[in-house]
Amino acid sequence: MRVPVSWLRDYVAMDMSLTELATKLSIASAEIEGIETRGVADEGGNLGLFRIGKVVEAIKHPNADRLQLTKVDLGEAEPRSIVCGAWNFGVGATVAVALPGATLPARPGLPDGLTLERRKVRGEISDGMILAEDEIGLGADHEGIMVFPEIEPGTPLADVVPLSDKVLLVEATGNRPDLQSIYGVAREIAAIYDLDLAEAPGQFPVGTPGGPVKIQVDDYERCSRYVGTIVQGVTIGHAPLIMKARLLGAGMRPISNVVDITNYVMLTLGSPLHAFDLATLSGGGINVRRAGDGEKLTTLDGVERALTADDLVIADDARAVALAGIMGGAETEVSADTHTILLEAANFESHGVFRSSERHRLRSEASSRFEKGVDPQLADQAARWATELIVEFAGGTWTSWNDVHAGLPGRPFVEFRPERSDAVIGVETPADEQFRILGKLGFEQRGEGVVVPSWRARDVTREIDVVEEIARFRLEEVPFTLPQRREMFGVLTREQQLRRRLEDALVGLGFAETYTPSLRPDDETTWKLPEPISVDLTALRTTILPSLVEAVARNIDAGAKNIALFEVARVYLSGDGDLPTERVRVAGIVEGGFSRAKGVAETIYAALKAEPEFARGEHRLLHPGKAATTGAGIVGELHPRELDGEWGAFELDLEDLFAASREPITYTDVITYPAVRQDIAVVVAEDVAAGDIVAAARAAAGAELREIRVFDVYRGEQLGEGKKSVAFSVAYQADDRTLNDEDATRLRDAIVNALATEFSAELRA
Repeated sequence: MRVPVSWLRDYVAMDMSLTELATKLSIASAEIEGIETRGVADEGGNLGLFRIGKVVEAIKHPNADRLQLTKVDLGEAEPRSIVCGAWNFGVGATVAVALPGATLPARPGLPDGLTLERRKVRGEISDGMILAEDEIGLGADHEGIMVFPEIEPGTPLADVVPLSDKVLLVEATGNRPDLQSIYGVAREIAAIYDLDLAEAPGQFPVGTPGGPVKIQVDDYERCSRYVGTIVQGVTIGHAPLIMKARLLGAGMRPISNVVDITNYVMLTLGSPLHAFDLATLSGGGINVRRAGDGEKLTTLDGVERALTADDLVIADDARAVALAGIMGGAETEVSADTHTILLEAANFESHGVFRSSERHRLRSEASSRFEKGVDPQLADQAARWATELIVEFAGGTWTSWNDVHAGLPGRPFVEFRPERSDAVIGVETPADEQFRILGKLGFEQRGEGVVVPSWRARDVTREIDVVEEIARFRLEEVPFTLPQRREMFGVLTREQQLRRRLEDALVGLGFAETYTPSLRPDDETTWKLPEPISVDLTALRTTILPSLVEAVARNIDAGAKNIALFEVARVYLSGDGDLPTERVRVAGIVEGGFSRAKGVAETIYAALKAEPEFARGEHRLLHPGKAATTGAGIVGELHPRELDGEWGAFELDLEDLFAASREPITYTDVITYPAVRQDIAVVVAEDVAAGDIVAAARAAAGAELREIRVFDVYRGEQLGEGKKSVAFSVAYQADDRTLNDEDATRLRDAIVNALATEFSAELRA
């Protein structure tokens, strides 16, 4: 939220530096992301070059039909000659003038601002500039210059309108909807600095309304309160300059006096409002109801929306006229022809507003507040103040009023022990001081606890929440030591232990862990989102490797050497329902080809006390013929189109990896008898996998085959087309005796015969 500092000063007197204030608020209340300056620069005497003037002469420019040649009294010895292109004023008008040397703020078309000079315009001297509101950041109007009530010529313009202002960029957490308002932030500042807080505005103008506004609420669960008030005889025009300037500073575009007032009250108090043109409402009243399936509503943004029965709408006797808590309808908006308005100040249930906002992909200042939760007690106050401002700045008469609800929630009571907060915080705070702090925040001491203010009822529900209120005002005194713990509970689960072992193994191999986004552009390997957050992030990934390829490429471009990256993250696979199936995988990329990736995979399996079984595999990012599957995933060499050079890659499923882990480990006695070692080479068909040969050899030789390792694969003309030679070394060993030559021959023959039977393998000399 953008918070103009001049607006805050309406409710709390601040003389501290804004840098200090930002630090204090960030510690105690909400993150302050920055401090912006808007409007005219207040440096080098620049503000002093903006003054109030009185037009004492105005004639058509002798050399230009569209320009006026004026003389303006600025309280100096002689009036200044100024050329102006506006015609909405004449002799006697009180205007704003910028003198030569003044620097105007940046605006569209002038991103660096404009420094004025005394110059000739069509042959006539112009010794300054008569200002329109958009030229000094007080509004968006450029149709004519600003005309003021009579003010002494020469008066500094900064004494009349807010020429320059600072803006705090406040990022309130989701559990603090009260900080979505100027008054809420002012209340925090008053509490932090122990300052007086002005009373919040919200009194009806003098007068007694007539009959009640016609209001019917069909769904009190979705609309707990609806306040309606009617003002007749309004004149739609411009809001006061100070109101428009503050709205611009808060990031909202001024529209008209009535609409600007509803936004101004919302930003001040935190309770959204909406104004209807009463003449456009069939039946002259309001019905809060669920929409019919397929019912249509064109909202203020010009989009026709198909509604569902889960949408709460504001309706008249004929049709829906607003999407409750989100946006009004185009057919009932306030326009230049409006003379009677029906003002809405309501309270809508947060989850319903969120669902409708998401379904229609429609966000607004109102919906963002209702989604976080708006204090229902504010509706009456907001309606009172907005009505008062409308009568003051748009004219008219307040004629009708109604406040419809099925009973408002009371302020919750929470038991609270001051000694408990001392124990939790680690800093002693006298009980009366604790209750004084809580009182500044709106809490009321009662018996053995406190009554929570209505604007904090959503997030303060337990004693520890009240303790937190004390703690955030004592953080600077909290010692940098942890409280003493007398007992420790909890151990790592098997999966947590194995994951740490896996990560340690990769770090030991020289890998660095990285984190890449789960959202990716849509392609054939992603799980498409029904409602993507942007055009570039439209799907959830089903594999981690593409993200790692991009990360490696960025490292290469940055000149990094010896790159080895891994990531442990979720992937999202198609499931049976509407939601994807989530799996956790480890993936990595390292310089070196297939053999490097295979070695890393073998090390991972060894660290987990598991045995990999490699078989031929494929992956769209891996080189054909240089990829293998294990029981848990894929290992191979990246295709050259992905990255220049030779790169090994792997992606393994953690659940499958951990399932293969042989734990707990059982002890096997060390064999003291020597092993008999042999090398065997067989010729097989090209499509026979080396892993299958190893598996068949183990099955044939039994327990006495202690080791087997493939060390060579050869292809040549002498073998014939479609043939290859696979050479592997074996070690035979028994635990009860020394094997002799006959034993070795028996085991070797068993292996060769099994390979011949299963793969038509021929022994190669």
